[in-house]
Parts: sequence; C-alpha cells; structure tokens
Amino acid sequence: MEKIIQLKDISKIYMVGTIEIPALKTVTIDIQKNEYVAIMGPSGSGKSTLMNLIGCLDTPTNGTYILNNHDVSTMTDDQLAGIRNKEIGFVFQTFNLLPRYDALGNVQLPLIYAGVPKAERIDRAKSVIEQVGLTDRIHHKPNELSGGQRQRVAVARALVSKPSIILADEPTGNLDSKTSVDIMRLFSEIHRNGNTIILVTHEEDIAHYAHRIIRLRDGLIESDETNPDIRKD
Repeated sequence: MEKIIQLKDISKIYMVGTIEIPALKTVTIDIQKNEYVAIMGPSGSGKSTLMNLIGCLDTPTNGTYILNNHDVSTMTDDQLAGIRNKEIGFVFQTFNLLPRYDALGNVQLPLIYAGVPKAERIDRAKSVIEQVGLTDRIHHKPNELSGGQRQRVAVARALVSKPSIILADEPTGNLDSKTSVDIMRLFSEIHRNGNTIILVTHEEDIAHYAHRIIRLRDGLIESDETNPDIRKD
C-alpha cells in the first residue's frame, strides 16, 4: 500500500528557560493511504505535539517527516502553510467557524486562501455541504445552527480542498452523546469514500470507530494495534 505519512525517529523538545522538556522521544509511525487511525494518550503523553507535527503546525527537533512524498521536517513556516492548505483538512473540537459567514461562506474559506476562482469555490462548497447533509442549512450562520450542524460545516470545510488527510482533534468534545454518534458515522462514511483520517481523542468509545489505535505515554508509543472491534453504530 501507499504510505501517506512517514514519521522516522521524530522527537520534539521544548525549552522552558534553560530547561529541556521532551514532548516526543524518537517516535516512528507509518500511515497508509485511506487508513483510519486514532491517536490516544493521557494529558502530557505527547498526542497534541504529535498532532501538531502531523498537521504541519510545528516542526520536529529531530527526525524526518515525509507527508505525501514531501519532506516537511525542515520546511519554513511559509512552506508549511502551503502544504497545510493543500494536504490537510482540519476538524477541531471548537468548530472554529467565523460567526459573520454562513455555512457556504465558512466552507469556501480554504479555497479563498488557495486562490480558487469564485464560481469553482461555490460549486465545490455546495458539493461538500450536500455530502455532509446540510444543504437545507447552507445560508445559516453558526449561531443559527446546532452544535452537530456546526461540526458538519467544519467537516465540509475540511473536505473542500480535497486534502490527502483529514485531521480531527477531539471532534466530538463539545457534543452530546447522540450528536457524537452522528458525527462519527459521518467520519466513517468519509473514510469509506477514500479519505485518510487521523483522529486525536481521549475517549475510548470514539477511538473505536477507527481501524487502528496508536497509544502514547510519556512521549513514546505505548502500543500501535489494529482495532479488532470497530464501532459501526
């Protein structure tokens, strides 16, 4: 299978004054195209640092990161921003929608940054809004939507650039249990459509929607196993 992510001996050290704080210690992970992976770990385990590195929001102190055949380990901030916009669709716990824009406007934002012409932007945004089941809410602003509908807008925004990876950070953290199930069903459908999904969560029941679960502890991989009990509800 085709490797979309190759992390080799990745470490990340933060400096607090003159003290070195190792957040990740020689982590090596390969993720294949169209995998559905959950990253878990307690607070301080390094999972947020790993997510930031995978998402090209930060660079490693040591090691190599190849993302879809691009070596991003040593890229500048501007280069990382370009790769992020092209290769990665983000879904956050807090939705991160702009309140003054309706669903259609919010979903178009990555395409505006990428310089896509207006007519194409609108067509692509409408298509992914339909994909997440929100066509009837296309002109509603975030304050006119429920939490689950806002997260669907965020998922549509992540999909609109046709990224290599969907990176979801605690995507059900602000949702009730029924709405969480609805959103996780949507992720399962997106995975079936061919997307690679990386899910960062501290909730066991949410992680079990993924096909592979990587557990971190103290900046190291504690386990990396195929999930034998995938949730399908």
